[in-house]
Order: sequence, then C-alpha cells, then structure tokens
Amino acid sequence: MKGSIPEDKIEEVRRRTDIVSLIGEYVTLKKAGKNFLGLCPFHREKTPSFTVSPDKQMFYCFGCSEGGNVFSFLMKLNHLTFPEAIRHLAGKVGVVIPERSMSPEEKDRYTLGEQIRRVNGLAAEYFVRALQSPAGEGAREYLRKRGIEAEAISTFRIGLAPEGWRHLLDFLDKKGIPPKLVEQAGLAILRAGEGERGHYDRFRGRLMIPIEDVDGHVIAFGGRVMGAGEPKYMNSPESPVYTKGNNLFGLSRTREAIRQAGFSLLVEGYFDLIALWGAGIQNVVATLGTALTRAQVDLLRRYAPRVVAVFDPDEAGRKALARSLELFLAGNVHAKAVILPDGHDPDDFVRTRGREKTEELVARAVPMVDYYIEEILGGRGTLEEDRDKLREAVAFIARIEDAVERNLFIKKVAEKLNFDQEVLKAEVRRVLSHATASQVEPTRRKSVREPDHLELGLIHMMLECPERIPAVAMSGVMACFTTEELRSLGERLLTAAGKEGGAIPDGFSLVNGLEEGPVRAKLLDLLMSESPYQEEWMDRLFADTLRKIQRKWYKERHRMLKAQIVKADEAGNRELCDGLLREKERLLQEEKGLA
Repeated sequence: MKGSIPEDKIEEVRRRTDIVSLIGEYVTLKKAGKNFLGLCPFHREKTPSFTVSPDKQMFYCFGCSEGGNVFSFLMKLNHLTFPEAIRHLAGKVGVVIPERSMSPEEKDRYTLGEQIRRVNGLAAEYFVRALQSPAGEGAREYLRKRGIEAEAISTFRIGLAPEGWRHLLDFLDKKGIPPKLVEQAGLAILRAGEGERGHYDRFRGRLMIPIEDVDGHVIAFGGRVMGAGEPKYMNSPESPVYTKGNNLFGLSRTREAIRQAGFSLLVEGYFDLIALWGAGIQNVVATLGTALTRAQVDLLRRYAPRVVAVFDPDEAGRKALARSLELFLAGNVHAKAVILPDGHDPDDFVRTRGREKTEELVARAVPMVDYYIEEILGGRGTLEEDRDKLREAVAFIARIEDAVERNLFIKKVAEKLNFDQEVLKAEVRRVLSHATASQVEPTRRKSVREPDHLELGLIHMMLECPERIPAVAMSGVMACFTTEELRSLGERLLTAAGKEGGAIPDGFSLVNGLEEGPVRAKLLDLLMSESPYQEEWMDRLFADTLRKIQRKWYKERHRMLKAQIVKADEAGNRELCDGLLREKERLLQEEKGLA
C-alpha cells in the first residue's frame, strides 16, 4: 500500500516525527551523551544497549542488532504494515494523508488487520452511543451502583451491546462492512449451514469494554452481563490484531502514570482496573482472562522495572503467584505481591476501604521471592509434606533461567527448609542436565562470510560524508568490491546521488532495508557511533582506502592469473599461455597508474 501514499507525504511524516519522543512512549530512555539509552523492547537484557540517536533519527540495539527509523520501529514493535505505520504517525504529527477512491484490487491490498481495526473502532462508537441512549438507562444505573463515574466511562469508552440478534450487524452494514469481516473481527457468529443472513451479533445485552493496544486502537472487546447469566464475561476471540497473551488491558491509558510511579500495579479484571483508576490509583494494568505471559511481562518492563501484583489468598492465587514469579525472574522485573484479605478483590476493596487504605496495602507489598519461600514453601510439616515441598522447590528453581538468580534462590530455600545447600544444588543440576539431554540438538547455523573491512569502511565514509560519493563514482572502485552486498549498496548510493542534480541519498534507509546479517548489523553499529572522520585528515584516509581496495583487487587478479598460467603451461597450451601473460602485463600497467 506504499504506492497509495504520496512519497512527499511519507517524507513529511518522517521529517516531522521526533524519534526520541516516539520511542519514549514505549521505552523508558535516559540521556547518554548525544544519544539516549534504554532496555531493548525486542529482546531481554539487564543492561541497556538500545540506543536512539536524535541527530540521525534512528535507533539501534547493540545487543540484538535490531535497528531502523520511526517507521520500522512501529512496524517491528506493533506488527504494523508500512502504510499502517505511516498513517499512525501522520495522525500524531498532523500530516493529512490524501484519501482517494481505490480500485477493488487496491482495497484488497489493505491488510485484514487494518480492516478489523476499522470495524472495531466503528463498533466501539456504536456501543458508546447505545449506552448513552434511552435504552441504556439500566446499564448506566448498573455502573452507578458499582461506583463507575462518568469520567471513567468516557476514558475507557465503556458501551452497551443491546439485546437483539443483529443490531450491530445492521449498523455496520450501513457503513458498507460485510458480515464476513464482522465475523473475522470477532463481533459476529455464523450459524452453521446458513448464508450471509445467518450471521448474528456475538455480544448481546452486555456492558462492552473495548480492549486497546498500546496506541489506543480498539483490537477486541470484553462483554459483561449485568444480571444473572453465564458466562459472566465474554471476550472477543483472538484475531489477526488480537492475541490475549500479548496485550494488557488499560495500558494505553495508564502507561504514563506507571512511568511516573516507577511501578505498575497488576490486577486481573477490567472492573478492578477501572475502579482503582476512578479512585485515583492510575498506575494499573490488567490481564485479559488468561494467566500472565512472558510477552506481558516484557510489555510491563518497557515502562517500569517494578511490578506489584495482586493475588487472591486461595490455592488458585498461590499457583498464579508461583507462575508469575518465574516469569518476573526471567524478565528481570522486580516483583512484589499484595495478598488481598479473604473475600475481597481490588474492585470492592477500593470501593469499601477507599484509596488511602488501598495504597497502604500496596505499600506493604512483600518481595514476591520472599513471599513464595516463606508462605508457599515455608513451614515445617510431616516428612512427606517437607519432601513434596522440596521437590516443588527443585522443579521451580530449575526453571529459573538466570544462573545468578538461581543460586540466590537455592541459598534462600536451603535456609528456609533447613536443607543442605550443596545437596539442593546437586538436585537442581540433575534436573537441569536431564532437561538439557532431552532437548533436540539445534541445527547448525549457516556460516556467514564477514564483510571486507576496507569495503565496509568506504561505504561508511559514503554514508557519513555523502559529498565524497561523486569521487567514488569517478574512481570505478565499486568494480573491485568482493562483498556482493556492499557492492550492491554502494551502487545504490551512487545511483541515488546521481538523481535530481546530485541530491544527497537517504543512506540510512538503504542500510535499514538490507537483509539481516553481518553487513547490516556492522553498518548500523557504525552509524549509531560517533563519526570517526576528522576533516583535517579525511582526504588522505579517503584516498588511501580507495587505493587499498583497488590494490587488493589487483593482487587477487594476479594470483588467479598465475594459477591459470601454470595450468595452461602444464597443458602445453602456448596460445592460452601467451594471452594470459599479456593480460598480466596489462594489469601491471593499470596498477602502476594507481600511484
């Protein structure tokens, strides 16, 4: 769909978007010299290696070699297409992308994700209007009884799906949305064996709570009954834009409060979050009806390194705490646990006890590691009970990925259970070795040829000092490159510089478009570092690099000719031998001209 957006508009969006501000919405960045540093959102790391350059308007991770510009950041992070990234940024920076009528073929090129997001947005508007209509009085009364005020209703776009089989379908039909697409968005169900009119609304007679991605796009819905009925909650099925384990409810509304507080308060339910938010506790997020996942932990870590998770005191809560602790340890997140009093959830606790008591409860949260050891593993029991606890501890410790965290855990557990630390270590090692032996041997990585350092250096000079490109073109040095990917990139730089009266090419975009590998990684690494080229000795360095690349090429040609001459001589082919000797003499004369 890039072709449907004018190139000048793409460039205007790129120019107006500040990469530090954009990435700062998703990653906590700190100033480090000319650049900004943060924890990489694309891989797990304990020491920040994710670098953002405001001067070059690019990012690069020295840990995983992921790099790019504002468009590629959004595409990689939020799984957007190029047009989706452009349109999203255009809306943020006030660039109007001209709309024009498209052919059926062009419409088909819109991704299913783009279409589903549009359908969800229209559905959210419909549900909001239905709640505010006369038919929504009963739902509004239900919200009042639950203490949900108008501000929270508006902020979280709470709506109503009226009773009836086709209210939403009929509304969307007037907007030109086919029932099949409404079904793909998870908003309609098709009766088996029936055609287009066999679709009916999935959500009926329920309060509707939009589920948004971190940018505020509606990607799914949660629907709650207001009286008797099962299930109490009904959620959208997963779709091309919605995976339960990859998203957190409310994050688009609360991420700045999380950043300011330095920690996130993690709860389970939609109304838990909304009630806390309404009471003024706004650094809160909620899971989406599933157990906590690694992707959600990574998402939380982008905004704050600490989490306070709320658990029930029952057996299900104990199991959830153990699973969450494992994920928090693996994700390098400092986690604490709040155990609610019996019979309470965050929603009714904050409504009955108030904000102050709730904040006191959160302030008394204990480190999750300590709680797990003290309350779940701790306490002397019978021989059988202690044995079972020890087995549970060994299994848990063996799942801790970080060796340092694992050893610290072993020490604490041994002290709590009054068990020999070395024996516990041996048991954990036994479990680990068994798990390693059962794994399938990974396939060997294909060896990748490292790029020539002289050729890499010349391409770097062309990117940092594009005024040198005409001299490279005149030298013909590209014909001497032995690294095919570097030669191809160099030729594209020459072509770009030769257009429109020698305009400076966007070298970074060219590098960013390369396939992942050593060439792309090394060039992005060089581009993110401070330029090493000083004007006073740049002329000499540039000329020396050109000459060395050419001499290297001649040396290789001489080696090949020598081998061919020996082979021709051994075969008694005098004519071929003479021709090769003449070629050798020609190359020698050419090489002398380099001086």
